[in-house]
Amino acid sequence: MKSILLIGLGSFGKYIAAQLSALDHQVMAVDQDEGRVNEILPLVTNAQIGDSTNAEFLKSLGVNNFDVCIVAIGNDFQSSLETTSLLKELGAKLVVARAERDVQAKFLLRNGADEVVDPEKQVAKWTAIRYSTDHILDYVELDENHSIFEVSVPEAWVGKTVGQIDVRKKYNVNIMAMKQNGKLNVSVTPDTVLTEDKTMLVLGEYKALRKCFRT
Repeated sequence: MKSILLIGLGSFGKYIAAQLSALDHQVMAVDQDEGRVNEILPLVTNAQIGDSTNAEFLKSLGVNNFDVCIVAIGNDFQSSLETTSLLKELGAKLVVARAERDVQAKFLLRNGADEVVDPEKQVAKWTAIRYSTDHILDYVELDENHSIFEVSVPEAWVGKTVGQIDVRKKYNVNIMAMKQNGKLNVSVTPDTVLTEDKTMLVLGEYKALRKCFRT
C-alpha cells in the first residue's frame, strides 16, 4: 500500500482515483473545485479544496510524506507546471505529471517532474495498434523499444509447439504466457501446443514483434 497525493480531479484524475482506490492505496485528493472534491470523497482516504500553486497550501499537506505525488491537471498547463515545481521544491519523493504535448513534457521534466504521462498519446497509440490488426488483442509499451503484445495464435501456427515455431531464434521474440478462457498459464515450454482457442503474451522489441506478426 502506498500513500499518494493526487492533484487535479478532472476526468483523468477521477479515473486515477478510482483505480488507486481499487488497489487499496491511501489517496489524498486535491482540487480547487468543491464539487469535484465532494464527488471524489467516497473513493479516497481524504480530500481537500485548495490551490496547488500556493506554496503554503502544499506545504500544509506534508508533500514529503507521500510516496508519490501525481499532478493530473489537464486544462491549465501553467498551474500544472507551477504545482510540479513547488512539489519538488517542498521535498516530494516522486512527482508524476500529466502532459498533453511533447513540449509540455519537456518543460515538466526540466521543472521538477520525475516522470511524465501523456494519456491521450498513449491511448492513441494503443488504439492504433489494437484496431489496425486482426489478431493483436492488447498492447503494453515497456519502453521506447520494447513491448508486450497479447495476440491470437496465427493460423499457420495452430497445432504446432512453441519449439517448432521457434520465434525466439527467428525473431528474438519470447512467448511469456498463454491465455485460455481468461486464465493465464505462465508455464510455457517448447512442448506447449498452440491452439486456436488460446492467446499468447509475447515480449520483444517493437520492430521484431511487428515483423513477427506482420503488423
